[in-house]
Amino acid sequence: MSKTEAIHEPNPLPSLLLVDDSQEIREQMKWGLKPHYSIFEADNREHAVEILQREKIGLVTLDLGLPPDADGTTEGLAALEQLIEVNPLVKVVVITGNQDRANALKAVELGAYDFMDKPVDLEVLKTVLQRAGYLAGIEAENQKLLDRADKRGLPDIIGTSPVMAKVFDTIRRVAGSDISVLIVGESGTGKELVAKAIHQQSHRKDGPFIAINCGAIPETLLESELFGHEKGAFTGAHMQRPGRIESAEGGTLFLDEIGEISTALQVKLLRVLQERCIERVGGRVEIHVDTRVLAATNSDLQLAMKEGRFREDLYYRLNTVTIPVPPLRERGADITMLAKVLFQRFSEEAKKKIAGFSREALLSLEQYHWPGNVRELENRIRRAVTLSDNPRIAPTDLDLDEPKDVQAGPTLKEARDTVEKRIIEQTLAKTGGNITKAATILSVSRPTLHDLITRHDIKK
Repeated sequence: MSKTEAIHEPNPLPSLLLVDDSQEIREQMKWGLKPHYSIFEADNREHAVEILQREKIGLVTLDLGLPPDADGTTEGLAALEQLIEVNPLVKVVVITGNQDRANALKAVELGAYDFMDKPVDLEVLKTVLQRAGYLAGIEAENQKLLDRADKRGLPDIIGTSPVMAKVFDTIRRVAGSDISVLIVGESGTGKELVAKAIHQQSHRKDGPFIAINCGAIPETLLESELFGHEKGAFTGAHMQRPGRIESAEGGTLFLDEIGEISTALQVKLLRVLQERCIERVGGRVEIHVDTRVLAATNSDLQLAMKEGRFREDLYYRLNTVTIPVPPLRERGADITMLAKVLFQRFSEEAKKKIAGFSREALLSLEQYHWPGNVRELENRIRRAVTLSDNPRIAPTDLDLDEPKDVQAGPTLKEARDTVEKRIIEQTLAKTGGNITKAATILSVSRPTLHDLITRHDIKK
């Protein structure tokens, strides 16, 4: 059998690439792994990269001691970087025979999933590969969800967490009608993106989407901005000018920070919602408008009503349906997914070749509280891509503290268990607790999934 020969039986076995310059070691590993994987083999870096470019392979075992540096690690580490560059989602288990923990950890920092020392314990390797395989499956499933989101017309809203699934579902439900929607959430959570998604999914999608931040415009100018004005209506009004409500004719008007408008202006806005007509400032003619109104706030409108700062009748006119947008800290694995998407976008814009995030950086992103939500994440990653000179983004590039568990010296097993538990919980939430469906998504058997649920003490 040639080194590139694979087992091409018509079965759903995942593909595994064995990269080692020793044919004897490859044969031993192939003997133990053949029942579970479709095996490919390579004995040097160029050969391994060529196979990965040609075949759909999700798992790799990589010997760091490859020729021409069989006694060192430079060629193996270079192979690791190239393999990940070809397929950023590939899971590489590094195998080192020199007991050099520093280089093994460097491999993990460069993007390896895990490392093992020679001689390899095949049973341990099977377990590591199984976990790497279903993590790769989850990432592939996430990508499918993102692709589906693009087709739904929600390309700017990224997330697969259960809380975001509820947001997507509500968007789809309300988009087809003209009912008023109130979008609530902390600053920076993406409320305007939700409003745009509703507009893009509606029958008004070919009309304009006009957004105005009511808290950013002085009260004396806000009325004119919204309703427009006639020539001579006030000092400086040298010509007639339509307002944002008229400009949104046939489309959608998005009123951000609606809680900031004055009570006097609230009365006029209520009339727009009730009668679908306006009068420009200084005008006497009623103008009919066909505009859908979406509003958003990061303040407590219930409290504002109790204190007399917000009209109750306007609140209920705006609030036919409420869409709560969750803060980033409650979105679990969405943080990492968003970070990777933003990193790719900004690195392409900056034309910088950075391999990605270090393991410590990803842990720091997960542990940070994110008071500024998605907007803060975007700013930190843009800054890191612009200023970093590291091969991978580090916590210092993001202006974040080192992750706590790294400071405390956790093992890779502990870190994997944390990720494993979170992925299983998210998958069970996605499938409504259906073990069979979850096992299929995770690419494990039902008994294995039951064992993992028990071991991690996961509530079904």
